[in-house]
Amino acid sequence: MDQKLAVLFMPDDMTLTKEQAPLMLRPILFCPILTWMVEELMGRGIERFFIVSDKRAHDMMCPYVPENADVVYVDGARHGEELLTLLKDEKGSVLIVNGAVLPVGVFSGGAVYSADAKECCKVLKEHGAFAAFPKGAEITKGFLPVGDDEELRSAQDMCRRKIADKHFAAGVSIMDPNNTYIDPRVKIGSGTVILPGTILRGRTVIGKNCTIGPNAMIRDCTVGDETEVNASQLNESTVGAHTTVGPFAYVRPNSKIGDHVKVGDFVEIKNSVIGNGTKISHLTYVGDSDCGERINFGCGTVTTNYDGFKKFRCTIGDDAFIGCNTNLIAPVTVGNGSYIAAGSTITADAVNSASATAAIVFYIGFSVEFDSAQTAICLPAICHMDANESSFAALTAIAGLSLLSRNTSTTAAFTCTDIITTTSTG
Repeated sequence: MDQKLAVLFMPDDMTLTKEQAPLMLRPILFCPILTWMVEELMGRGIERFFIVSDKRAHDMMCPYVPENADVVYVDGARHGEELLTLLKDEKGSVLIVNGAVLPVGVFSGGAVYSADAKECCKVLKEHGAFAAFPKGAEITKGFLPVGDDEELRSAQDMCRRKIADKHFAAGVSIMDPNNTYIDPRVKIGSGTVILPGTILRGRTVIGKNCTIGPNAMIRDCTVGDETEVNASQLNESTVGAHTTVGPFAYVRPNSKIGDHVKVGDFVEIKNSVIGNGTKISHLTYVGDSDCGERINFGCGTVTTNYDGFKKFRCTIGDDAFIGCNTNLIAPVTVGNGSYIAAGSTITADAVNSASATAAIVFYIGFSVEFDSAQTAICLPAICHMDANESSFAALTAIAGLSLLSRNTSTTAAFTCTDIITTTSTG
């Protein structure tokens, strides 16, 4: 296509109410027709667009047109006069598009044609509108006109197949095109395998040599090379290279997951940064958190980011170890290399000390104190240990319980008083 300019005539239904969207703005495979059409033509070399419609629809169309598109909106009631002004100094061929068309057909039936700009101006001068084919006009193939919802529904299978063929040609393997739904805006790298039941939506970009599916839904995400997404849902986020997600993981908007990360089964991530090499293997919620590299999240970890009124963030440093069933009560910071044992609830910053002896901070379960009314109050129990010790002493215990020491098979029992002492002196 050697044209640089296109004139798009919108259907007559562009002023319908909000309850009934105009045909040109209705989606097919998740993408509004207008969006698909403009982006397709831009990919074919069109640089400028004159979009003709009822003046009241101009603001309605703006969100559906790519931000980088050079668009002039023309009042349909005065389009003859306005187009004549716009085209009088143009040279070469102009692409004319009449109504809603999909870029997947074989023969457009005259809905899409090319004509010399000068000949277009002659028609506008003679008729005051595009009421006739300009002299020398040539019908452009490769477009499918649709006039109503029924025709739009009927076109979906053809669109799905044409989109799949485009990705096949780019080296992508789609195991079952009849059970795969790919938005026309999606980009997929060569060598990637798309398994059955996969839905790719919006401006999703999938890297090279990935495995997506089965039964995955990815919307407006960027996924790095050689990453696997299995039976999971990802929304408006980025995922790095050599990362595994799923099965049954849920990534919510504004999340950034690094390289070589594991996001396992029944893990939910929301509005968080996950550093390279971090493992979140199962049954964990990470919300509103900034997580460093090589962190290990034990099963059942929860970042409790909401107090019923406001949401707060957690910060977790590199190489931290978060034991199973840990609650991090935001706002809270866990320092680099910190070790949080199973069952802990952290309400205060757990920051490792940077001494020459490489002290390690262990946060173990709860300590218990009593107020003046002898009511139990649970607080984090903290014990500082020297990393160079050959044998760690027993760390701490909740009232009435025993806890195995780190490197021995012995147990140490603590009373409430012991725990209070440990907390106050640690």
